[in-house]
Amino acid sequence: MKKMIFYKEWIKTRWYVLAAAAVLISGTAYILLGLGKAAQFKGNAFLWGYVIAHDSVLIEQLKYLPFILGGLLAVVQMLPELSGKRLKLTLHIPYPQWKTILLMCLYGIAALSLLFSVQAVAVSIALNQWIASELVCRIMKTAAVWYLAGFVSYIWVASVCLEPSWKMRTLLLVLLAGMARLLFISPVPEAYNGFLPWLALYSAAGLCMVFHGIARFKEGVQD
Repeated sequence: MKKMIFYKEWIKTRWYVLAAAAVLISGTAYILLGLGKAAQFKGNAFLWGYVIAHDSVLIEQLKYLPFILGGLLAVVQMLPELSGKRLKLTLHIPYPQWKTILLMCLYGIAALSLLFSVQAVAVSIALNQWIASELVCRIMKTAAVWYLAGFVSYIWVASVCLEPSWKMRTLLLVLLAGMARLLFISPVPEAYNGFLPWLALYSAAGLCMVFHGIARFKEGVQD
């Protein structure tokens, strides 16, 4: 049954996942090619100096991508469940309902993990050619919150999609918007290092809201 659920989610989202991979690859390649040209014509010392003088992480242009891609994946994956009676059919398969919903969410988390991991590895390998490993570590620690923001976006947008009441959806969107504002308010590298565990807990809270929405759907809650 687990394989069937994962396969169903893959069929539903495969074109989006491939498109998201293409966006990540092209965006990352564009930034890295620019850095490579700068290193080639101005020398690695130029990149070192730029990172230190401007307190830069060199890949700032990529920071919103995980958040956007995570939210869009939730929309592509969860909204079709609300069309017709698809969600009712999903909840009536011979398998525990909470496990079905959990596996659907785990599929999305796994897909995003794969996309983000490939990008992070590619960026790390490229940057290690031009700057010191200590600076690369600093950059990737800064980027960690961007990736975690992608999971927050996915889970909370999923909770919005599966919530049957528009009033509750509005509240969830306000909470998500507030968190998005908090996540991207500071441009200082590694500013969120101590905040990462709390952000992980916020993601878990979003998963609870997914199950809460499903329970309300089963109860027939509507505006």
